[in-house]
Amino acid sequence: MYDFPDDLRDAQLRLHRTSAAYRTLCRTLPRSVEPASGRTEQQKADEARLRGEVLALSVTVSTHPYWKTREAGTAVDARMALKHIHDQDPAPADTDRGEGPPRT
Repeated sequence: MYDFPDDLRDAQLRLHRTSAAYRTLCRTLPRSVEPASGRTEQQKADEARLRGEVLALSVTVSTHPYWKTREAGTAVDARMALKHIHDQDPAPADTDRGEGPPRT
């Protein structure tokens, strides 16, 4: 298969888990036409923190030097395999596998 560097693999796993936590949080937030309306300061802070972590981890994964080592035409298949690396690792029983974007 693919021999992903440990730091890339770890970043992808953190991205997967952080994205799941973000989706879970978003499902608990009050729904409103106005962004953040009806949310507590803690909810706003948690949402901003998790969203920031997801964005930072996305950049870490997508710009990792490993991708420059892939032969032309193989990066997409490798990236798809990396996205499913969590399927191979044991995850906590309550981990949200996250089908689709958060409901807003």
